[in-house]
Amino acid sequence: MDFRTYQNESLRTDQTPDDEKGKLVPLLGLAGEVGTLLSEYKKLLRDGSAHERFDEQVAEELGDLLWYIANVASKFDLDLEQVAKGNLEKTRGRWPEYALDDHGTLFDSDRSRLFDDDFPPDQQIPRQFTIQFKEQCEGDSVRVIISRDDRQIGDELTDNAYEDDGYRFHDVFHFSYAAMLGWSPIARKLLKVKRKADEQIDEVEDGARARIIEELISQLAYTYAREHKYLEGVGSLDYHLLKTIQSLVADREVKSRSLAEWEQAILAGYKVWRQVREHRGGTVEVDLPERRIAFLGPPGGEADIRT
Repeated sequence: MDFRTYQNESLRTDQTPDDEKGKLVPLLGLAGEVGTLLSEYKKLLRDGSAHERFDEQVAEELGDLLWYIANVASKFDLDLEQVAKGNLEKTRGRWPEYALDDHGTLFDSDRSRLFDDDFPPDQQIPRQFTIQFKEQCEGDSVRVIISRDDRQIGDELTDNAYEDDGYRFHDVFHFSYAAMLGWSPIARKLLKVKRKADEQIDEVEDGARARIIEELISQLAYTYAREHKYLEGVGSLDYHLLKTIQSLVADREVKSRSLAEWEQAILAGYKVWRQVREHRGGTVEVDLPERRIAFLGPPGGEADIRT
């Protein structure tokens, strides 16, 4: 039996009035049945194998829960089958059936496909590169200079805050989005690889508005991270934070990236950012084919000299 059939059939046994009270009854019924289900499990913990009707009772309580769920859906003019499909889409996006690569990064069968694959090499985000972050102190001002191949890219950055919070290193986040999602209008601008071969892509996907959206995402994630020890020891992010981020890019190419991929990109970025902040700079490696960003070493270290 499919959900739509069940919903229609269960509605024929509904005895509640078609008013606000009729909506409240199944909602209260859901709460009551959950309590009864927990009570059955309590009996199993208490009586063990002596609770011989446990499976039968659980099946009955789940059936009652299903009836109330279908009734709530009907009372609010929702299609239970569409509700079920929507829930699967949500959970698959949050916890996809991806594999883990050698670096513990989620990927799917289309992991090698990047948004700029069809563009000339000089309009692609470099597939592998390193970036150096170095501090420069002038009096009380601390600035960060970002360079690639010994050439400065972008402007010198400060925290733009009353306290030293390390946000001057936040370009790490943009390079993480590039590495893990294959997307970063800001990294494209810094690396001078905007997709000028397509005027519309250049304007919409790589233009000023797209960069503002990315900066907003970076600040939004930072605000959350600051309240959670900058994500140290954190293995998952708040669902609503990820949904908000996804809604910000709903009309951009990166909308195809799942919540899980955004989560990986943010967590990986903060892992590297914490290391760069601790060492007050250093060398960061970005690898798009491997969906990886890594801290290679502090300023002046072996990695810095090698690159």
